[in-house]
Amino acid sequence: MQWTLVVPVKPLARAKSRLSDTADEGLRPGLALAFAQDTVAAALACPAVADVAVVTDDARAGRELAALGADIVRDEPGGGLNAALAHGAAVVRARRPECPVAALNADLPALRPAELARVLAAAARFPRAFLPDAAGIGTTMLAAAPGRELAPAFGTDSRARHRASGAVELSLGAVDSVRQDVDTGDDLRSALALGVGPRTAAVAGRLLIAGQ
Repeated sequence: MQWTLVVPVKPLARAKSRLSDTADEGLRPGLALAFAQDTVAAALACPAVADVAVVTDDARAGRELAALGADIVRDEPGGGLNAALAHGAAVVRARRPECPVAALNADLPALRPAELARVLAAAARFPRAFLPDAAGIGTTMLAAAPGRELAPAFGTDSRARHRASGAVELSLGAVDSVRQDVDTGDDLRSALALGVGPRTAAVAGRLLIAGQ
């Protein structure tokens, strides 16, 4: 089974505000783009992934991610993260009605294709399934089988919200790279310890990160 991944990318100028203690306003857009580039590149290298649809209205992000091989879907609803994901999933399903679809965070710069393949293989056993983030509060991936609505509930306490929606929580070892999203300086240090992709490494090299 091969999946289509839907990856949301907000306007880079507004991305990663919680990294203000680690990266200044001039560096954060580039850092957010690097996260997305490394995430998309790793996803496209995963044998379980047929294609990646990036939902964004950011021209720079769209251009750079399309160059990696992603399909770009305009964020037509403009209604926030969950509306963007639902729209992206609908566009994907209109093209390939029988494809399994998974929403994947754009801030997984340490993502490993083999670990993503393990998560998708586990998700394929259920109508809907999700993977909690490293903090155990949020969600980094939500998957839906063919014919099932994605029904994203990302945001505050999304782990509990996805569980309450009936999605099965995946409990897997050795998939840290799929769980380590980056919202804070501590998250970035954890991702760097796992080993990030080349674009994130290049931008992070310009930061002074204690403990890096």
